[in-house]
Amino acid sequence: MAAAGLDCKKYYTSNWVICPRQLIGLNFSAGLYIEMSRPQEPHRPFFPFGNPFKMMLPKGSYLSPRLLALLNTFEESLAERFRKLKPMDKEDVLTFSWMRFAMELLCQTHTDIKTIITELELPVCDWDDKWIDVYLDNSVKLLDICNAFSSELSRLNQGHLLLQCALHNLDARHSKQLVRASCSLDGWRQHISSKNPRLENCFTILDSLIETLNLPKVKNSAKGKVLMQAMYGVKVLTVLVCSIFAAAFAGSVNKLVDLQVHETCLWAEAFKDVQANVNGEIRNLFSSGRVTVLKELEAVDVSVKKLYPMIRDGVDPIEAEALQSSISDLGKRAEKLSQGLDHLSKQVDGFFQIVLSGRDALLSNLRVDSSIADPKQELNNVLGQVVR
Repeated sequence: MAAAGLDCKKYYTSNWVICPRQLIGLNFSAGLYIEMSRPQEPHRPFFPFGNPFKMMLPKGSYLSPRLLALLNTFEESLAERFRKLKPMDKEDVLTFSWMRFAMELLCQTHTDIKTIITELELPVCDWDDKWIDVYLDNSVKLLDICNAFSSELSRLNQGHLLLQCALHNLDARHSKQLVRASCSLDGWRQHISSKNPRLENCFTILDSLIETLNLPKVKNSAKGKVLMQAMYGVKVLTVLVCSIFAAAFAGSVNKLVDLQVHETCLWAEAFKDVQANVNGEIRNLFSSGRVTVLKELEAVDVSVKKLYPMIRDGVDPIEAEALQSSISDLGKRAEKLSQGLDHLSKQVDGFFQIVLSGRDALLSNLRVDSSIADPKQELNNVLGQVVR
């Protein structure tokens, strides 16, 4: 046989040694051996498009039913507050009662953040450094905004003293007192038309809050994801309310902002509705050329404009009844303005305290965590006290 003359040379493959005689009648086997001797190709995944289970349950971002329910409850509550913020009557926009209600909703929402942190069972020691930085940075900016608002409300309240002085002199009806009343009313109009420099800093702070208004991406922490999404919603409501207040106090329509938010949030539609409604009405108020868009303040200004020429030009006996009616009207409106300023000031102070207490609580927890982070240092401190 021709095959018998074959030299029994060994052919080496990567892992196999094959003799030519062994190939006779074993073509299939030889082919198998040769095929197996080829370098193996990289392992191919069973799913050519990736692991679908990994796509469905990404690491660290999967929300359990409990966490999802917690987040949904918070966002639905926030959506309801946005709906409540939209006034039934457009005339209510920028009344002190509406502004007080807006600040009240803001206080409730910031209080809810404290509750959600507790329910998440997420101690500060487990917080990412970025979360802590965001919370502390936002809180100190909100405290500055509250101080600016309190400063403006106090300034407007100081103008009430001028109104009281004018009303006191108008009761006398003597020419000398009428001159004093006229000076007081003129001083009041100049006072409310002046600008508060602290509001400019307020706009700078709001701009920085808007620049960082985003939904942070959180990896490897489902609880952290819930916390950051909840804080995002709180920040949107806060910026909306504070920007409206700041624009109204400054008397500048250019300071109004129209925010864009993530559509995935349950409160997104309610937010867009109230923002369009309220900002649209405020722009209409500014376009009418009013001295101020604050309703109670505007009402007093209308009375002052009506009364001022009467007492400046002297009281005509024929107009005595009209004068008395104007004085009475000014007194009622001035009192309503004063009460509105007082109530709104208290609500702003309440918001300040909520933000401050939350910030203090976080800093206190950070100090506690840092004190127990190094047990050796703690032991050294104790031993040092014993030695003393």
